Amino acid sequence: MRGLAPYQTGLWLAEYMDMRCQLCRIYRSTPQSQLLRHQAPSSLHNIVDAPPTRTALKKHSFLTNIVHQANSHLSSGLLCAHCHNDITWLPRPFEVDIAPSISLSIQASTYYEYPIRQSIRAFKHQEDMTKLPLLLHAIRQLPRPHGCHRNNSVIVAMPTTSQRLVKRGFDPVSILSAQLSKYWQIPLWQGIKRIDDTVSQQGLSRAERLSNLDNAFALIEKPPTKRLLLFDDVSTTGASLQALARAFISPTAIKSVTDSGHNSYQISAYVLAHGSKS
Repeated sequence: MRGLAPYQTGLWLAEYMDMRCQLCRIYRSTPQSQLLRHQAPSSLHNIVDAPPTRTALKKHSFLTNIVHQANSHLSSGLLCAHCHNDITWLPRPFEVDIAPSISLSIQASTYYEYPIRQSIRAFKHQEDMTKLPLLLHAIRQLPRPHGCHRNNSVIVAMPTTSQRLVKRGFDPVSILSAQLSKYWQIPLWQGIKRIDDTVSQQGLSRAERLSNLDNAFALIEKPPTKRLLLFDDVSTTGASLQALARAFISPTAIKSVTDSGHNSYQISAYVLAHGSKS
């Protein structure tokens, strides 16, 4: 598999050298702060013009902080404010069962529809590097899980099979998960592999997906921590992440956790896109 350097170079150029929005291609630098000021100018300006009472000062400080955080967030993004606001971010998390009384929460950054759907497909199947900056912007919408940091958590990217890796020549999920790792400042862990006798999940029903993924993953080493953050590019039914999570609650995995002094793994999942708004 080729290294990450070419991807890193392309993203660096898109973020720091190309000041155009990665979606509409209109200049994305100055208009962001202007658009943010237009979103809530009246309340902020009214407070500024109001007598400097204690309440007014508190409200002014609060709103100023909000505007500052939003401006800082968008200025570090790769879309203009208009395109950013045009895409609905952070759908409600959904859950799948991985064991009796144990469920896996899956949080997506956005919906699997235009323009994210086309960008993911182009990147995965054609290695279209021009789509990667938009996907990076989407990844940055995922909030780092509360309490997780580099010393107590690891990111577990959805493994691919060696057959698929040879066919594609690269692993798109590993590229995306490396960006999430960099953004969250949480290391990747690659101690689980995918068995080669499974087929692609695309086009399968939920029952077929679950059957196809029976025993699809195998641990090759013990996780270094009990907080596991699973990551995949797209989740339709959650079957792949469900099967991946189950690999960590198998009898063998449970024994390794007990031996290491942990009571259980704390597993949650994150994806680039899920379902649609309709």
